[in-house]
Amino acid sequence: MLVLTRKHNQSIIIGNNIEIMIVEIRGDQVKIGIKAPKNVSIYRSEIYEEIMNENKLATEQAGIDKLGAITKLITPEDEKK
Repeated sequence: MLVLTRKHNQSIIIGNNIEIMIVEIRGDQVKIGIKAPKNVSIYRSEIYEEIMNENKLATEQAGIDKLGAITKLITPEDEKK
């Protein structure tokens, strides 16, 4: 992990097109601004983790449903009876 020290109105650049700027410092909170292309998704870490968990659950459920459907398709007719 890279750790940098920045002051109010200072920024860092990630790649060629993402800028992180310190917008405000108030007590123990820091407000940051992020300039990035619209195709770059930006999430708070706790929200990102929730999205990943929901996606995992949806994938697991869809996988079970699809597995059942595939099993029905490949099971010979005489075994289905």
